[in-house]
Amino acid sequence: MTRIALIALALLTASSVAEAQKAADPRVADLVQSGKIRTALFLPQYTKDSATGEVRGLGMGIIALEVARALATRLGVEMHVIEQPTPPKAVECLKTNACDVMFLGIEPSRLNAVDFTPSVAQFDYTYLVPSGSPIRNIADADRTGGHIATVRGHAAAIVLGHIVKNAEIIGADLPDAAFDLLRTGKADAFALPREQLLHYSAKLPGSRVLEEAYGVNTTGMAIRKGQPGRLAYISEFIEEAKTSGLIQGIIERNGLRGFQVSPRGSASAH
Repeated sequence: MTRIALIALALLTASSVAEAQKAADPRVADLVQSGKIRTALFLPQYTKDSATGEVRGLGMGIIALEVARALATRLGVEMHVIEQPTPPKAVECLKTNACDVMFLGIEPSRLNAVDFTPSVAQFDYTYLVPSGSPIRNIADADRTGGHIATVRGHAAAIVLGHIVKNAEIIGADLPDAAFDLLRTGKADAFALPREQLLHYSAKLPGSRVLEEAYGVNTTGMAIRKGQPGRLAYISEFIEEAKTSGLIQGIIERNGLRGFQVSPRGSASAH
C-alpha cells in the first residue's frame, strides 16, 4: 500500500472513529440503539404521490427532511417519516413516543407540550387572494364582514388570531380544505406561510400572494418534554447546521422563497 493510500486510510479511520464517538454520545444512546430517528411531518409540510406513495417535503418540510436526514447520518441510524394530518396530531405523536422529532413553530402556547431547540429557520405568513380581489395589503383583509381561511392549530392561525380584529377567521383541519374555502368564495383570503401559498396560487388562475406579511414563524426542532440530554445534543447539532451552511444550502438549493436561516443562538423554548 502506498504512503498516500495509508494516509487516506488513516484519515478515513479517524473520521469513522470520530463519527462513532458522536453516535455513542450517551445523550442520544437510545436513538442509536433503536437504529432509527422517527420524524413527524404534518400537512402542509409534505405532499404524497398517490401513485407511488412517495412523501416529499413542501416549504419547511423540505428543510425538516434534509436536516433530519443529516442528524440520522451523524447518529448512524435510519430516518423514518411519520406522516401526520395536523400540527396537534404531530405533537401528540411526540408526546406518546410514537415519533422522536418534528419541526414546529416556536409559539408560547406550545411550551407545555414540547421542548424546542434553538430556531432553525424563519419564514413569513401572508395571504392568498383570488382574481379580482380588492385586498392589496394585510389591513384590507381585516374588515367587518370579511372571512379569512386558515388551518386550525397551525402557527399561521395562532398568529392570525392575535392580529385580526374585525374579519371572521374560518379554520379548516387540512390545508386543501382551507384552500377550497377561498376557491369557492366562502373566504376572501387564505392565510398560510408564503411558500405554501405560492404552491396553491398555481392552482387558482389569477390569484395573488400579497407582498406584505402579517407575521414571522421561527421554527425549531421539537422533542418530547423531559429529555434534557437529547435536547442539548440536538440543539448543538442545529447550531452547527446553521454555522456550517447546511441550512442555507438547503434553502438555496430548493429555491425556498421567504425563508432565512435563523441567527446563531436565536430563540429556543424549553
